[in-house]
Amino acid sequence: MKMNLVKLGMAVLCLALGLKTFAQQKLTLPDSNNYIINDSVLIKTKYGITLSAVVVRKKGMPQKLPAALLYFIYSNTNRSLMEAKYAADHGYIGIVADARGKRLSPDMPAPYEHEAKDVNAVIDWIVNQSWSDGRVGMYGGSYSGFAQWAAAKYLHPALKTIVPYVAAIPGLGLPMENNVFLNANYQWAFYITNNKYTDDVVNNDHTRWRKMRNNWWESGAAYNKIDSIDGTPNPWLQKWLSHPDYDTYWQSMVPYGRDFKRINIPVLSITGYYDDGQVSALEYLREHYKYNPSAEHYLIIGPYDHFGSQIGGAAKLRGYEVDSIALINTREITFQWFDYILKGGKKPALLKDKINFEVMGANKWKHAPSLAKMEDYHIRFYLDSAENGMMLSEQKPAKEIFMHQQVDLADRTRFYNDYYPDPIIKKEIDRSNGLFFITKPFNQAVSVSGELRGQLKAIINKKDMDVGLILYEVTPSGEYFQLSYYLGRASYAYDMRRRNLLKPGKLESIPFYRSRVFSKQLQKGSRLLLVLNIDKNPFAQINYGTGKDVSTESIKDAGTPLKIEWSTQSFIALGFSVNAKSLF
Repeated sequence: MKMNLVKLGMAVLCLALGLKTFAQQKLTLPDSNNYIINDSVLIKTKYGITLSAVVVRKKGMPQKLPAALLYFIYSNTNRSLMEAKYAADHGYIGIVADARGKRLSPDMPAPYEHEAKDVNAVIDWIVNQSWSDGRVGMYGGSYSGFAQWAAAKYLHPALKTIVPYVAAIPGLGLPMENNVFLNANYQWAFYITNNKYTDDVVNNDHTRWRKMRNNWWESGAAYNKIDSIDGTPNPWLQKWLSHPDYDTYWQSMVPYGRDFKRINIPVLSITGYYDDGQVSALEYLREHYKYNPSAEHYLIIGPYDHFGSQIGGAAKLRGYEVDSIALINTREITFQWFDYILKGGKKPALLKDKINFEVMGANKWKHAPSLAKMEDYHIRFYLDSAENGMMLSEQKPAKEIFMHQQVDLADRTRFYNDYYPDPIIKKEIDRSNGLFFITKPFNQAVSVSGELRGQLKAIINKKDMDVGLILYEVTPSGEYFQLSYYLGRASYAYDMRRRNLLKPGKLESIPFYRSRVFSKQLQKGSRLLLVLNIDKNPFAQINYGTGKDVSTESIKDAGTPLKIEWSTQSFIALGFSVNAKSLF
């Protein structure tokens, strides 16, 4: 069965600032007539590691300036020079530092594990240079966004601000999302560790990775055997699979818990509604405000994907004609922000409040003090079973009813949970499996914004399951506009650090909130459709529900089909611009 998830298999969640990003921004190389260029800087740390960097300074500038630092794992000298030149052209010392083991570093690459120390070593080096005024701002996307937060875990006094775009959290957004390991990024470890730069041949071998996924799916082998099916050992994957909890291994890489309380520098985060790694970017924001309510942390979010967020969007995204007002220039805003923080300049005009978001379909930006206040009214919709079908009802059912679903986990003829939003607007959706809940038509145009959150209640015959939710606007013309989705493992719903197995035959509650935040103006006559399903396809681990480590389970563990009784006390909660009485 063909699924839109095939597009997910080709996605690389971590590729920050790729070549097309540079082409779209029309960045150019610096010349020695106008710039002081050093592309072979070696930074020897106090703990024996050597990192490399490029530094670009514009001639005729003041002797001492603040530095704009990008920390990069996708090493490419020309890319780095173009990026550093852009910073120099905006009145900063432009510095692009390479991750451990990359470009000129003689050490071994170690993705994620040492940035909290290594980035701060680079900052130490910067502030000891004759051209440094002692202040550093960091920026960049995906891995470079992660590196900024890693540095902030042990905040250097010279680091004055960070501007992370689509920032990754290892162990939360990738290689697993809500404790479910994904295949979309399988080849990434080879891509960035096979040599000192990037192994583009391996990364772009889509036929190889598609074959591997499909062969693993059809074989029914355990997930921890997937590299043997490919034929090349993947030691980084195996290491990550040994940490299915969000344990101290992952927690050591970025700020965790009370670490956020100590982060008192201004932050500007940028992400998109269709950014594959959005759950990570927004987790940083939520946790920052949770532990430091007075934080100066701003967010820009709009109809962008992972790459689009890093440049400011594209006029057409996966078939959707993006509102013209949504198109911004991420780099320009970044350096306006640096000027605001480091030079006393004006705050970027778009930042009218802490949360700044574009309302798709309305062609306007809105502004709110928090994610929870993106809309004025929060409305619950219950997953109800009525005579005329399954409904999303704003009224809590008077009587609890259970709706049956059965999934044969050994069956390889059907995929379950077609959640990936490509295209964003669909003429039809797969209705061969899953449960479908729909609202009544709205009697007026109304905006809905925020995260898809709520609580599922169910009785199952196994000890665990992986759950998928997809939210659509069904337009009056019958098209399906995908708004949000959620993927997560039920046994980690309360605590991603510790697995709490479900008890077969017992009614269990499964809260969820780490979904995709969005904002959309719904048409008059539109309805909301929620698809509830079990995640079973070639693009992620298969949870057979035995309670064992999911990576060790195989088709031999499938046993009897998974039987679920979904309660009508289950609900989702969404933010609206009007109250419930005005919707229908």
